[in-house]
Amino acid sequence: MSSDDIAIRVSNLSKCYHIYDRSQDRLKQYIVPRLQRLARQQPRNYFREFWALRDVSFEVKKGETVGIVGRNGSGKSTLLQLICGTLTPTVGAVETNGRIAALLELGSGFNPEFTGRENVYMNGAVIGLSKEEIDARFDDIAAFADIGEFIEQPVKMYSSGMVVRLAFAVASNVDPEILIVDEALSVGDELFQRKCFSRIEDIRNKGATILFVSHSGAAIVELCNQAMLLEYGEKLALGTPKQIVGYYQKLLYAPADKQEEIKEQIRNINKQHLSVEKVISSGIQESSELNKAQETFKESFDPHLKPISTIEYESHGVFIEKPEIFTLAGEIVNNLLRGKTYRYCYTVRFVDGASNVRFGMLIKTISGVELGGGASANSIKDSIAYVEADSIYRVEFRFQCSLNQGVYFLNAGVLGDVNSSETYLHRLIDIAMFRVLPDSENLATGIVDFGCYPEFQLQGEQ
Repeated sequence: MSSDDIAIRVSNLSKCYHIYDRSQDRLKQYIVPRLQRLARQQPRNYFREFWALRDVSFEVKKGETVGIVGRNGSGKSTLLQLICGTLTPTVGAVETNGRIAALLELGSGFNPEFTGRENVYMNGAVIGLSKEEIDARFDDIAAFADIGEFIEQPVKMYSSGMVVRLAFAVASNVDPEILIVDEALSVGDELFQRKCFSRIEDIRNKGATILFVSHSGAAIVELCNQAMLLEYGEKLALGTPKQIVGYYQKLLYAPADKQEEIKEQIRNINKQHLSVEKVISSGIQESSELNKAQETFKESFDPHLKPISTIEYESHGVFIEKPEIFTLAGEIVNNLLRGKTYRYCYTVRFVDGASNVRFGMLIKTISGVELGGGASANSIKDSIAYVEADSIYRVEFRFQCSLNQGVYFLNAGVLGDVNSSETYLHRLIDIAMFRVLPDSENLATGIVDFGCYPEFQLQGEQ
């Protein structure tokens, strides 16, 4: 691949910070090692090293949208700042090809004493726009930010939501070739967040390259072509968004004594370099039985229709087993018909006792978009107060299949208290799958059938 096809190239990137336990150690570090070197002595360091990033390498092609996930402190923001050039790497290099617009921290680059208008012009100039170009874009920027007369007031008077509105409006209205967005979009109401995501989609459709950091797995899956998992400065995996978000969630909910084992598993899986086609297909194994089911358009069960993308959370003495889909008549199926009602069932075996127990399920698309699901209780106060050890529960969720033709995946989960905090006692991602069969009379479009049936008539000439 030629360099012209690459928007961002990160090579062996590392960033080390010096941590001082006492303020006077900073002064000692500035003076003492120099004197020791002059005296031909071994210099002593008065700091501890903290590596925010270690040996991270990857490439982003032009036009790609790459999501970055990881826990707080994993190095996500440090990586973005290194790519933007606001930080200098300790080791390694970053190459970018195109104009960069970045939204890293709330109001980063804003002068609190300047008005919103003045900050728009200042930020535009930093990005490389002329005054004439900013003049031409200012009305669009102000309209997108939608902060009214506050555009003429000092930024120090703004709420955090107003700051991020203006910051995103500037960053997204300069026709960036590379757009870098940190978790700042979590600020603001739902309407503005949707407005931002719509703008990101528009920028992506125009061919820009986007790096997107978010704790929202659904947003990563929906917006991105690829995703990266960072953990304490290490790039654990790079792959399809659905796969990477699954790894991230598994690691996030793992008990402390299992995390190293899980990280090693993720490293080993990532080394296998599964093809994009294989991952996206999520393990759908074609078979003559499945083809027959498509041709006849009848409910049936295909034993070959099994996911290979299953991810299992660490168990806290609870185990989910036998996930199955049944018709209301009790027939096991995984080839479903649109418009009919089915029962999704699984067994939960409690090896240990558990308190405040809730059961749940979730339906997702092939790409990992969460379509919806259900829970046995809305809150802890409505949950099962205590389940005795050696108990077995049979869980059933009824759902109407309002999905259009396609393949879908099912999750199963059990929540409960662990050390006075609600967490997953056991969870299985992509534990089962089903196919919604074609319907020649179906007029619905998209993923979900909302029952939007057309009515129209020819009106006479006026």
